[in-house]
Amino acid sequence: MFSLNHNQMVPFDKLDKLAEEQAETYKNAKPFAHGYYDDIFPTELLDQVIDEFEIGEKQWLKFESKYEKKMQMNRDINLQPITRALIHNLNSEPFLNFLSKLTGIKGLIPDPYLAGGGLHKIQRGGKLGVHVDFNEHETMNVYRRINVLVYLNKDWLKEWGGHFELWDGDKQGCITKLLPLFNRMAIFTTTATSFHGHPTPLNCPEDRCRMSLALYYYTANDRGDQQKQTHSTQFLTADGKREELGLEPGFLTKVKRKVKKIIGRL
Repeated sequence: MFSLNHNQMVPFDKLDKLAEEQAETYKNAKPFAHGYYDDIFPTELLDQVIDEFEIGEKQWLKFESKYEKKMQMNRDINLQPITRALIHNLNSEPFLNFLSKLTGIKGLIPDPYLAGGGLHKIQRGGKLGVHVDFNEHETMNVYRRINVLVYLNKDWLKEWGGHFELWDGDKQGCITKLLPLFNRMAIFTTTATSFHGHPTPLNCPEDRCRMSLALYYYTANDRGDQQKQTHSTQFLTADGKREELGLEPGFLTKVKRKVKKIIGRL
């Protein structure tokens, strides 16, 4: 049993050294800035996060379209104690300092709303098409800059798929792909061209699913290499174009800003 000591959940000294050693490699990675790091967290900690995955009053959101078939749970109040404490650690000042040192992006802001983040679950046959993420946070009005993914899949076999793929949008191809292995943390800088996903339907057994914890980070006055126009998730089509689906955060943000401008003129 992992002892719930909030101050010992994340090895910040280890992360600080990692950032110092890996910063240049991260920034120069192709097709865009990224890195992945194994065995960062205590095994006992992630074991309990897995145990908590299906406990309690969680409300899973289901997403199903031609590009995606997945489930998400992002209500902080519905998370169980260990998972909630881990997320709060990853939204804390020491972890933000680690991310800044690794990526070179200053003034990072965590997302207590877990918009689009939280727990992710993909069952057999599920997928997530290659895409770039929404570029502005609807509630906080800040720019998305970094994604952090912590994978929770013990004894995951290569033939089951579920690889995290990083694509070159211009070349229409995967440049790098990673298995979603237990205790693997993937980090990448979100830009107008940071295409990623796992477009091949999952081939795991019926009693297994692809589990991960997703956290996103923002800046207030610097949009980095994001598009200037607000947008929601943009999926990469077969002919290399971008397609947005539904009334996602980008669309709602556009409407709200137009309304504010109109009211401001009255």
